[in-house]
Amino acid sequence: MRIWVDLTTSPHVLVLRPVIESLRARGHEVEVTARDFAQTLELCERFGIAHTAIGRHRGGRLGAKALGLADRSLALTRWARGRRFDRALGHGSNDVMVAAKLLRIPSATTFDYEWATVQHNVNCRLAADVVLPDAIPPERLYRYGARGKIRAYPGLKEEYYLADFEPDEAILGRLGLDPAQPIAVVRTPPAVSLYHRFENDLFAAVLDRLAAGPAQSVVLPRTPEQRTELERTGRFVVPERAIDAQSLIAYADVVVSAGGTMNREAVALGTPVYTVFEGRLGAVDERLISEGRLRRLTDPGALEIVKRPVPQTAEQRVRRDPAVLADLLLGAQPWPGGAC
Repeated sequence: MRIWVDLTTSPHVLVLRPVIESLRARGHEVEVTARDFAQTLELCERFGIAHTAIGRHRGGRLGAKALGLADRSLALTRWARGRRFDRALGHGSNDVMVAAKLLRIPSATTFDYEWATVQHNVNCRLAADVVLPDAIPPERLYRYGARGKIRAYPGLKEEYYLADFEPDEAILGRLGLDPAQPIAVVRTPPAVSLYHRFENDLFAAVLDRLAAGPAQSVVLPRTPEQRTELERTGRFVVPERAIDAQSLIAYADVVVSAGGTMNREAVALGTPVYTVFEGRLGAVDERLISEGRLRRLTDPGALEIVKRPVPQTAEQRVRRDPAVLADLLLGAQPWPGGAC
């Protein structure tokens, strides 16, 4: 089969990398397009994913998003026409779903946060298959047009794409961190997201708490504007380019994130983690909080920063086969009980 994969933001590179590798290992021909946003192109280069860069982010307002969707979808359509793809895949990418529909290419989308209403009203209606973690009740997706399309998988997506991951302690030296002292890793809110505004007073208070010590605090911005603002304070380590964030998380003593993917990476790697997400909690985070694997932070003073032992051993981690996700995205038979 000829398969098209579209990457629109940095976490999508992490999630779909092993899927791409699994598909190619089976003899499928895979071509990748990527949007110039956050560290998406940098991560493609870091992981050696050959790609065609198409389009950029147009901003967070609804009108700008609509313009960006139209422009990039048409650009993808022009690029893909005549390439004879059998299947198009994306991680919540509306652009590729629209383009695939225009070209009559069967498509599949995957995501693990169900309350991005505008996004899912597009991709769930256009996709032939919607691949989700089994923590999400399928009825939450029915209003988006996903009834009869949902294919569920067990566990966290991070347990699949981190299956072959082993932490590299060299990341600490590259960032000038002392492994004997506490290390905090912070991920900024998705400033341009419709479901989470950057005006997050709690997140600002967390930064103030960390700036006062005792931890060495690494803040990972999503946009150049965020990086500039953080660098101006002079109080944090702010990497200039995409880094081996998973190794950093594995060696950190605490993670605080206003998004989702980094929180769940910390859970998968056994690092204590707090969420300061101010939007509506998704089912995956609800489950993790109920299990005590993720803590919701409402008071910066409650943030515990304690030096912990070395990262989890290989035997302690849950590792799942990315081929399961590849099968579901191709429309293959789901694991027992996984179709809705």
